[in-house]
Amino acid sequence: MISILVKILVCLFAGLGAGLGTGFAGMSAAAVIAPMLIAFLGMPAYEAVGIALASDVLASAISAYTYGKNKNLDIKNGLVMMVTVLIFTMFGSFIASFVPNTTMGTASVFTTFLLGIKFIVKPVMTTKEAMAGVSQTKRLVQSVLAGMMVGFICGFIGAGGGMMMLLVLTSVLGYELKTAIGTSVFIMSFTAFTGAVSHFVIGGMPDIATLLLCIVFTLLFARVAAIFANKASPSTLNRAVGVVLTLLGLSIFAVNLLT
Repeated sequence: MISILVKILVCLFAGLGAGLGTGFAGMSAAAVIAPMLIAFLGMPAYEAVGIALASDVLASAISAYTYGKNKNLDIKNGLVMMVTVLIFTMFGSFIASFVPNTTMGTASVFTTFLLGIKFIVKPVMTTKEAMAGVSQTKRLVQSVLAGMMVGFICGFIGAGGGMMMLLVLTSVLGYELKTAIGTSVFIMSFTAFTGAVSHFVIGGMPDIATLLLCIVFTLLFARVAAIFANKASPSTLNRAVGVVLTLLGLSIFAVNLLT
């Protein structure tokens, strides 16, 4: 029997990692919370992912609100990308059903780690002025194409949505870092909601105590991280994002060894 104290501590550290990852880098909470619930609480994977996605909804929403309040959110193109991501996630999942199971979750862990190193070694220093130089038509086309790519990959491998969006927004679409993170968490709040509802409808309600603890802790730390990120200079934010992603990548890899 798992004690209440152990459950609280696991949810606290899971929420800490997930919240910082969401607020700082638009990372999906599912990548952090699910492995920890599985490894330390012995929770079934499907139930753990459902709790992680539910935790991601409010954490991403409050982060998006904070970035939007600081004018670091591209809602128009974010909505276009979100719709495309949702459609192609379903398509990717359908294609994946015909492919033998592989350890694709590991790809998400390495993506997190490598992306963290990338932000430290080669920071994103694009300005909002440079972003404004791209025509709306070109930006909309880019958003659709990026959404198709991110959605298909997420649906096919089942993970990595937040990381893929951040990578595409900064490296492919040329977004300024804060706007990229703000747009990423905006999209993730909707995709996480869709995923959480589907998990609860199919698998039933999870352990309520664990669900509430993860939601509260993730929300708290995501809010703190988002406030800090919006006040930080571009160079400081790049380093913070890099360090957080690198440490989370290593931590998730370590936790996966226990499962």
